[in-house]
Amino acid sequence: MPIVVGQDTSKTRRTLDVNGSTIAYYSIPAAEAAGLGDFSRLPAALKVVLENMLRFEDGKTVTTDDIRAFSDWAANGGKGDRELAYRPARVLMQDFTGVPAVVDLAAMRDGIKALGGDPQKINPLNPVDLVIDHSVMIDEFGNPRAFQMNVDREYERNMERYTFLKWGQSAFNNFRVVPPGTGICHQVNLEYLAQTVWTDTDQNGENVAYPDTLVGTDSHTTMVNGAAVLGWGVGGIEAEAAMLGQPISMLIPEVVGFELTGAMLEGTTGTDLVLKVVEMLRAKGVVGKFVEFYGEGLDRLPLADRATIANMAPEYGATCGFFPIDDETLRYLRNTGRDEDRIALVEAYAKENGFWRGADYAPVYTDTLHLDMGTIVPAISGPKRPQDYIALDRAAKTFGDYVKGIRDGKDINPTAEVRWEGEGGAPEPTDIPGDEGHHKRGFVATEDSRYQMHDGSIVIASITSCTNTSNPYVMIGAGLVARKAREKGLTRKPWVKTSLAPGSQVVSAYLEAAELQEDLDAIGFNLVGYGCTTCIGNSGPLAPEISKCINDNDLIATSVLSGNRNFEGRISPDVRANYLASPPLVVAYALVGDMNVDIVTAPLGNDQDGNPVYLKDIWPTSQEVADLVEKTVTRAAFQEKYADVFKGDEKWQGVEVPQQETYDWPATSTYVQNPPYFQGMGREPGTIENIEGARVLALLGDMITTDHISPAGSFKETTPAGIYLTERQVPVREFNSYGSRRGNHEVMMRGTFANIRIKNEMLDGVEGGYTKGPDGAQSSIYDAAMAYQDAGTPLVIFGGEQYGAGSSRDWAAKGTALLGVKAVIAESFERIHRSNLVGMGVIPFEFTGGDTRKSLGLTGDETVSIHGLDSVTPAAILPCTITFADGTEKTIELKCRIDTAIEKEYIEHGGVLHYVLRDLAGLSAA
Repeated sequence: MPIVVGQDTSKTRRTLDVNGSTIAYYSIPAAEAAGLGDFSRLPAALKVVLENMLRFEDGKTVTTDDIRAFSDWAANGGKGDRELAYRPARVLMQDFTGVPAVVDLAAMRDGIKALGGDPQKINPLNPVDLVIDHSVMIDEFGNPRAFQMNVDREYERNMERYTFLKWGQSAFNNFRVVPPGTGICHQVNLEYLAQTVWTDTDQNGENVAYPDTLVGTDSHTTMVNGAAVLGWGVGGIEAEAAMLGQPISMLIPEVVGFELTGAMLEGTTGTDLVLKVVEMLRAKGVVGKFVEFYGEGLDRLPLADRATIANMAPEYGATCGFFPIDDETLRYLRNTGRDEDRIALVEAYAKENGFWRGADYAPVYTDTLHLDMGTIVPAISGPKRPQDYIALDRAAKTFGDYVKGIRDGKDINPTAEVRWEGEGGAPEPTDIPGDEGHHKRGFVATEDSRYQMHDGSIVIASITSCTNTSNPYVMIGAGLVARKAREKGLTRKPWVKTSLAPGSQVVSAYLEAAELQEDLDAIGFNLVGYGCTTCIGNSGPLAPEISKCINDNDLIATSVLSGNRNFEGRISPDVRANYLASPPLVVAYALVGDMNVDIVTAPLGNDQDGNPVYLKDIWPTSQEVADLVEKTVTRAAFQEKYADVFKGDEKWQGVEVPQQETYDWPATSTYVQNPPYFQGMGREPGTIENIEGARVLALLGDMITTDHISPAGSFKETTPAGIYLTERQVPVREFNSYGSRRGNHEVMMRGTFANIRIKNEMLDGVEGGYTKGPDGAQSSIYDAAMAYQDAGTPLVIFGGEQYGAGSSRDWAAKGTALLGVKAVIAESFERIHRSNLVGMGVIPFEFTGGDTRKSLGLTGDETVSIHGLDSVTPAAILPCTITFADGTEKTIELKCRIDTAIEKEYIEHGGVLHYVLRDLAGLSAA
């Protein structure tokens, strides 16, 4: 039975006639008529949650008081603290986060069997789609065979994982897999899976319409909010609970209104717009809040640009960035091949139930901010955070300041406010703009050329990621830049690794229809695969001689990518500075190959006649782009490419899997292992214990991302994970990545806190996954944690602001728990990671009263005790006693970030999956 409604006799249930058919729905105006409150000025994003309450109101999990709380929220100016039980319509996964989720489901089947329950109770009750998009690496590039060779290597590396996922597709109900080589999950979701208004049959067989909602095991699930589909990223453990029928516990959120006015100017792109939005909202502070975009500017903002803005909600810290349903929503649904009856339903439902953005749309918001799109200028962000916005004409100058800071021992984040003076112009070996002696240099010699590299040499230029490859305006724009550059005889610099990795096959269809793929090929942007590639860290190895030059000379090599993340150590182990840019700018930077060049004023190169060529000479007009988009991005292309989306190629069809209820875990597999979460699990939950005499495993700074905690990219044979694989006769060439091995807890434990750029303040000037062991000597974090576990010593982590920012990866919490960490104490947490920690039984705490790790003078040699946990209530203030190395003690107060009553139960059970497992086994979880 699908999870559609709680009660089909609700007084708010109505019917709607659409194109001659009748469909039931839950009416917000009917709720008002029934005296449940005034909901007329709720933001559309919040009306989606309200409808969910109406549909599942049962007097127990969801009550009429929950419904009335929305009216109170509006009356109180967008404020409320009501805890809600929210049920999304479906779940979206990708393979990096999806494999461990399916591993957990398989392990839960074993676990429920051991508890005397029925393994068939472990089945998704909501539809689940898993898109394999994170596994393709760019081993081959810049030639016509790149795509096929990368696909072949992908299957060679990942056959164990793909066999496991295909088993899951056959073993579990409501679980579909989109095969490799199809596209990126968020783009497939936006272009095909999402319906804006969902339909299903209820327990009586009646058809019901309701808002399309979802959670996803990837933080950029938010992209689909551009099509008015409410969705956000959660950890795999929370997604598993949702698909198994557990509601998501959430507080009624604040909603920040972001008013867009004006229109984009000639020469600017949706990427430029979103980078400014990210900067503004990070400065505003929207963590844990909904952001809803409104204003007359939306009348001129294509849905592709809306999706780009919605995609980067994790980068600006919001739960989601929502765009209400309007005429543009309908246009996009039609152009991407949705059924006409569905489009008619979306329009009728939205207008009937108060979801439509018309000229009179004026909801109540908790707070607002405004942006005139006419002020947007070309921009990039970097070198290591998405919010570090830099106007393009300041890019070279701020990079010079960054290099100077590094060489002077000050690792800084330059922004557009930095003023660094230096002349423009293409750099010569002895004339790097603004060098002033700060840049380092090295030389690369190959059989056919010899060239200099220096700080700022761009070694990766990648058109990648759903953020921008979903947007035909910037993709066509990139193709036109390539065409004009080719016509003038320009091409990429020889040290630049170029790549084109679209988020769906539709992109290739319209680039070929516009005859632009040939131009992209000519300057090195050949198709390398349909997947996340560089954006997730799968940029593949650099040429050995380039890698050697960078590392031998300690160069600050750079990358430019059209992605959403540029955190340290994410893109490539050889690249220190990473910049986010629009696809057309990625092409331009590949031509010049150097971040020191001011590409606004300096020539990119010379044409066939020796004349300088400037960016303005190869930049297309908005009309050129719009004309080609209109001509080549067609409804027929979407329908053709998505006709057999679940079928896959011959390689996928040839993957053979056993047809069995539980998984036969292969003992020798280094990709998929039965995790230890449910081994020895009792029938009853425990109690929350106080933390006594815990040691510090790591002392970390601000903006520690989930990439720092659980990196996704490659690793060396000298790391604990590399040693583990080497001991099992896995050659280095077959290591693959941390992300691909998330189905093996042994690898992932060893990779926790193992990012090459993480800095543990317990050690002086050391980068990487190191700490002090029980004997005080420097050790890998994994080895130290195991030594503490052997001694029975609990562990804590200290952090700064925005701890756990970035991707929604559950392994950042799983690895933390498996290392024996009982608590993480930080100044603030990002939403998803805090939830994931709770889901794994690790308690998050926040400093209070102005205390920080720095104000307390912590060195990591302290012991920590936290009391009051045996009787804790949500958001309680608890005493923490810190004993310093000299024996002195200090007691401070911490805020326990167990935020809700259900989260307390999760901790008591040892985690959310243990809670669900006992519940499904008919034990004591309820």
